[in-house]
Amino acid sequence: MIVVEGKEDTAAIRRAVEADTIETGGSAIGEAVLKRIELAQERRGVIVLTDPDSPGERIRKIVAERVPACKHAFLLKDEARGKDGIGVEHASDEAIIRALERVRGGVPSPAEGAGAAPEIEWSDLLGAGLIVHASASRRRERMGELLGIGYANGKQFFKRCVSFRITRQEFLHALEQLEREGI
Repeated sequence: MIVVEGKEDTAAIRRAVEADTIETGGSAIGEAVLKRIELAQERRGVIVLTDPDSPGERIRKIVAERVPACKHAFLLKDEARGKDGIGVEHASDEAIIRALERVRGGVPSPAEGAGAAPEIEWSDLLGAGLIVHASASRRRERMGELLGIGYANGKQFFKRCVSFRITRQEFLHALEQLEREGI
């Protein structure tokens, strides 16, 4: 099941892939919708694919707090940009498929190493210029694209690195690319 914001997002998903969706009805996500997402996670699994904007991130955060085992897919802002805004409904079929291919897992189960120490530390973000740096915001945006975890502020970016179990190797590879691009 793919969690999206509205009907137009559902149409875009169904145009790109064969999948069922749960629509949140926007950022005022209600208890009934959250219960449906919990049930869907228990029975089928859930992927959250919201707009790459502030309301979309708010929905993602609400769902992730309530259903921590859900998975996340992220569209790049440029892939979701339309003439009247940014949203899943504006993304091409190919962009949606790419986002779903790069899906990231939520909270790991004990068998997957839930108690394992994270590979990325706050100091890694500092050293990479992803926080407390003149270009930190742009660098985080591009790193989020390269890692497939979307854009976030420094604190949220760190949380995503930990919760999506970004490996040191993935992080360093993305950082090398970032440096090659001169960002």
